[in-house]
Amino acid sequence: MSAHINYSGVLETESFRNSLATVDKSGKRKWVFAQKPKGRFYNYRTYVSWVFFLIFFGLPFIEYNGQPLFLFNIPNAKFIIFGKIFWPQDFFIFGLTMITFVVFIILFTAAFGRLFCGWVCPQTVFMEMLFRKVEFLILGDAAQQKVLKESPWTTEKIFKVGLKHVVFFLLAFVIANFFLSYIIGVKELWKIMVEPISDHVGGFTSIVIFSSVFYGVYAFFREQVCTVVCPYGRLQSVLLDKNSMIVAYDYNRGEPRGKFTKQEHAALGDCIDCFQCVKVCPTGIDIRNGTQMECVGCTACIDACDFMMEKTHRPLGLIRYVSENNITNREPLHYTTRMKLYTGLLSTLLIILITLLMNQKDVDATIMRTPGMLFQERGNDSISNLYNIKIANKTIKGIPLSLRMENQNGKIDIIGGTTIDVKKEDESSGNFFVVLPKEMLHNRKTKIKIGLYQGENRIDVISTNFLGPILQ
Repeated sequence: MSAHINYSGVLETESFRNSLATVDKSGKRKWVFAQKPKGRFYNYRTYVSWVFFLIFFGLPFIEYNGQPLFLFNIPNAKFIIFGKIFWPQDFFIFGLTMITFVVFIILFTAAFGRLFCGWVCPQTVFMEMLFRKVEFLILGDAAQQKVLKESPWTTEKIFKVGLKHVVFFLLAFVIANFFLSYIIGVKELWKIMVEPISDHVGGFTSIVIFSSVFYGVYAFFREQVCTVVCPYGRLQSVLLDKNSMIVAYDYNRGEPRGKFTKQEHAALGDCIDCFQCVKVCPTGIDIRNGTQMECVGCTACIDACDFMMEKTHRPLGLIRYVSENNITNREPLHYTTRMKLYTGLLSTLLIILITLLMNQKDVDATIMRTPGMLFQERGNDSISNLYNIKIANKTIKGIPLSLRMENQNGKIDIIGGTTIDVKKEDESSGNFFVVLPKEMLHNRKTKIKIGLYQGENRIDVISTNFLGPILQ
C-alpha cells in the first residue's frame, strides 16, 4: 500500500489506488447505483448521443454504387470503407489504416485525455444514454433502485425487474442485428430475418450470440467493461501526462474540505464534501482522489459539482476539464515535444495511406510463368511460354479483359477464348501463351510487359520474364 501527502498536507494511505471502487475487500462486486446526472454537459452528451444513434442505426442503409458505404465482412475477408472495396491483397492498406488510427488515439489521448470514452465510445453511449435511461424509467432513481434490490421478492419487484430485463434483451437484440449488418450487410441480414432459419443457421446463431453478449454487458457487466476489460483505460497511465486535458478536481481551490454553512469560513476551501460527484459517477470513484484508471471522463461529476456550487453561491468549475499543470501552476495547455513527435508520425502515416489509396487499382492481376514448364518451339522461328494469370475485380461490374504485348512484337494466345471474363467483386484465373520471334531473344531471360485492357482502355501493365533458349 502506497502513501502520499494529501491536499491539506496530512500523510495518508493511498488505498483507493490499490483496489477497484466496484469491488469490496472480500473481492465481491459492489453494484453501482449511480444517480441520474443533469446539467449542461449531460445535455451536450445527450445531443452527441442522438448523432451517434443516427449514424449507428442509419449507416448500414446508406449505399454507394449499390454497395454499403461501410462493410467489415471478416469471414469473407471483404472490407468496404466509404464505398471503396478492399480484398485480402489490400490487407496491408487496412493494417496501415489501423496503425494510423492507433497513433491518432495516442495523440488524441495525450492532448485530450479520455474525451473519446466519455462522449462517443459505444460502450459509454449505449450504457449511459440508452440502457441507464431505460433503467431509470422502469426502476426509478438510484435510491429507489437500491431499496428495490434489498427488498423481498414481491409481485411489484418481479414485474419491474422482469420488465427491465425483457426490455434490455430486446434492445440488445436490436443492437446485435445492426452490429451484424456492418459485417454481412443489410440485405443478407434481411434474408436471415425473412427466410427459414435452416437456410441461415450461421447467421441466426451469430445474432443470438451477439444479443446475449450485449445483454450480458449492459445488464450485468456494465462499468466493469471499462475498468477490467478495456485496455484503453489501462493505457491511460502511460498516455497521459501533466499537460493532458482531463476531468479533474481543483484541489488548490477545494481543499481543505468542510460542510457547508451559511457563515463563511476562511480556513476552508470551496469543496463542501457533499459527495454528489461520487453519487453520480457510473464507475463509483471519488474524483477528488485524483486521476484514476476507472474515470471515463463522462463529466457527470462536473455537472453535479457545478449544481452544488451554484446553490451555495460559489464559482463554478471546481471540477472541470483541466490539466494537472493548470491546477498546480496555472499553466495553459502546451503543445509538448511528445505531441509534436506523435503529430509528425501521424502526418507521415496519413501521407503514406492517402498515397496508397489514391494509387489503389480496381483490378489487380498477378502473372507468373507456369511452374515446371520450359519454353516451347513454335515452328522454326518462334518460341512460346505458358503463363498463369490471377485477377481480382474490386468493382461492382463484370469486366472482360484482353491481353496485349506492350514492348515486344510477339502475340498472346488466351486458352479458351479471346478474353478473360471476371465477375464483379470476384476473382478469376486463366492461362495464356506468349509467343515471341526467336530473333528477339538475345538472353536466357527476356523482360516483357503485358497490358491488361478493358476494350481500348488500358487498366494495368505487368512485367514478367520470358524464358528462351541460349542462342549463339
